[in-house]
Amino acid sequence: MRHLLLPALLFGLCSLAAGQSDEMQIRDDVPIETYLALLAQVAPPARDGAEAYMAAFKARCGRAMTTIELRKAFAEGSGNPTLMAMIRAAHQKDTAAMQRLSASITCPRG
Repeated sequence: MRHLLLPALLFGLCSLAAGQSDEMQIRDDVPIETYLALLAQVAPPARDGAEAYMAAFKARCGRAMTTIELRKAFAEGSGNPTLMAMIRAAHQKDTAAMQRLSASITCPRG
C-alpha cells in the first residue's frame, strides 16, 4: 500500500500545478532549506530525489539551482521527467538509476 502512496501524491501535486500552469507564475522565492523541509514533510523520497537532482545540476552546470528553478521543475507540465524519475529512484533506493539519471541533467541556456 505504501508503494502506491508516493506516485499518487506526486500525481496530485503535478495535477494541481498543471491545472494552474497557464496562469501560475512562480514569483516569490523561499530559502531552499525551507522548500526541502516542506517536501520532506509531504514525501521524504521527494526531498531525497530533489536533493540528488540539485547535486547533479550543480555538478553538470557549475552552479547551484535556485529554489524557483526547482519549484518550476516540479510544477511545469507533469514535472521535469528527470526530476520525477530521480524521485522514483530515491523511493526505490535505486542508486544505479540515480547515477544514470544524474548524467542526463540538462543545463539551462542563457
